[in-house]
Amino acid sequence: MHPYTIPAAVKDRVIRRQGKLTSHDSIDGARTALVVVDMQNYFVAEGFPLEVPHARGIVPNINRLARAVRAAGGIVVWLQTTAAGALEYWGNFHRHMLTPERSKIRLAHLDEKAEDFAIYPRLEPLPTDLRVKKIKYSAFIPGSSDIDARLKSYGIESLLITGTLTNVCCESTARDAMMLDYRVVMVADGNASLTDEEHAAALNNFLIFFGDVLTTDETLARLVPAAARQSA
Repeated sequence: MHPYTIPAAVKDRVIRRQGKLTSHDSIDGARTALVVVDMQNYFVAEGFPLEVPHARGIVPNINRLARAVRAAGGIVVWLQTTAAGALEYWGNFHRHMLTPERSKIRLAHLDEKAEDFAIYPRLEPLPTDLRVKKIKYSAFIPGSSDIDARLKSYGIESLLITGTLTNVCCESTARDAMMLDYRVVMVADGNASLTDEEHAAALNNFLIFFGDVLTTDETLARLVPAAARQSA
């Protein structure tokens, strides 16, 4: 798992902008979704093509968050990158930004019938959770997935972003969600990248401009179950 401490200069900028370090004093469980990004064998399991070793270290935190969000009345969303439609909706990336061999590997291994597509086995998805397939880095950009419509049907307002890579699909998804008017938290010890530097840079930039960065413990401490909210 990556070490991460919010730099003093980042804290100062955030406080100047919004008057405090975090916009979420509490997190309304009934209007919250935990979004787990790309925790598939392809990106997580040892020996698979785009293995992110740090991603295995965040599995316990994702499972803790998933259990807590369900118990609080929220929903858990498992995002999986698929090769289906990739050439149709994201063709230039595959044709011009990957070598032919890398493109071939990506499309073959993210086929929905491949072992690589599956959720990493140490994670704990439930049948009642949402499964959403995405084509592009961001789940929210047009042509990537139907996540926005599905979340809106549940009345979701706040998103807790976890998964891999921090600075690619997680950050892209989180930033686009904020631009669609969701309140977004990136969970610092629930995201993983290839290097500590990439992880920290993504979280720092997100905190300055787009939303909150909290640890798993900080997130759980703010999570208000639906029953508690109704009785207040």
